[in-house]
Amino acid sequence: MKKEQLLNIAQEFGSPVYVYDAYKIESQYKRLTAAFSNVKNLKINYAAKALSNISVLKFLKNLGSGLDTVSIQEVQLGLVAGFKAQNIIFTPNGVSLEEIEEVAELGVQINIDNLSILEQFGSKHPDIPVCIRINPHVMAGGNTNISVGHIDSKFGISIHQIPHLLRIVENTNMHINGIHMHTGSDILDIDVFLYASEILFETAKNFRNLKFIDFGSGFKVPYKKGDIETNIEELGKKLSSRFNEFCGNYGKELTLAFEPGKFLVSEAGIFLAKVNVVKQTTSTVFAQVDSGFNHLIRPMLYGSQHEIANISNPDGRERFYSVVGYICETDTFANNRRISEINEGDILTFKNAGAYCFTMASNYNSRYRPAEVLWYNNEAHLIRKRETFNDLIKNQEVIEFDNKKVVN
Repeated sequence: MKKEQLLNIAQEFGSPVYVYDAYKIESQYKRLTAAFSNVKNLKINYAAKALSNISVLKFLKNLGSGLDTVSIQEVQLGLVAGFKAQNIIFTPNGVSLEEIEEVAELGVQINIDNLSILEQFGSKHPDIPVCIRINPHVMAGGNTNISVGHIDSKFGISIHQIPHLLRIVENTNMHINGIHMHTGSDILDIDVFLYASEILFETAKNFRNLKFIDFGSGFKVPYKKGDIETNIEELGKKLSSRFNEFCGNYGKELTLAFEPGKFLVSEAGIFLAKVNVVKQTTSTVFAQVDSGFNHLIRPMLYGSQHEIANISNPDGRERFYSVVGYICETDTFANNRRISEINEGDILTFKNAGAYCFTMASNYNSRYRPAEVLWYNNEAHLIRKRETFNDLIKNQEVIEFDNKKVVN
């Protein structure tokens, strides 16, 4: 998107505001499907937790995507967006058996990641097909905060527990139709991912009635100029060949599934914030914006880097700024970053703001969550209104107090 278009959006819808480029989402989706075009049956299940706005979900459905969900609420959002139940997979962690049963009643594909729930569900519902999430004990990602395949992870059933798993399946006579893994986000080493895939293939041999193998996702996208990213084309070539070979040995064509979130929407998102104050201290120049970690927590939570640009003065002389928010906490987006000279009232853009940004927003300091805009066919569409004071108080019940002493 051009800076003039972004400035117009900030003026029309106010700031802060999230903007998503539909064209970029579509191009990423097509890039992924093209990389695995040699696989007969490919299923892309978009990870709703990355960005769960109903309009975005509907757009991805229209591209042909399925949906990966982690809560019954995400399942319900998917149904509202028009996804058929059979095109939704439910991969929760640590939820109750009752929530899994409630989702199963909707006709959604269930994916179970612990032995206790597997045995309980299989004993009660042996005829409902179940996918099993395996922990291969392989970290294909970088940051340990977002890698979930390590041995101490709370996610998945350990490969060392396969004998126990098989006993549960045999004793309950339950129907296993899929095998799944997810090693974590920001996959850097394709060979490590392929090694984890071999573990999944080996596990799959234990089940003769599979319909699909789900390899998760976690593909890395570039967050700054010159940043490395997952080579999707190389991964597609190598994994497709190995998958087709496995299907030949297995005796039937299976579906190769992925559940990308960040890969599809991260680069499509831009966060716009207005500079409230430029503050000079003894050693630092702060650009203080009308936002904070209540709207964009990833830099504070993960140490993630979002490229920041001043679109109000793109050709200005670069200076060093620390970009911070207006929250009554340390909410630093960037330290000593080179940015075109900033003045109060300027609009800053934060790139790679499509994934795990708005979905992690909160009302901390009683601030409103921002609006969301979808840029589609060269037009800005408001897809979520900015919150108001009524949104803050609508679910609160206010009780009346008298002046009498409180009694314990």
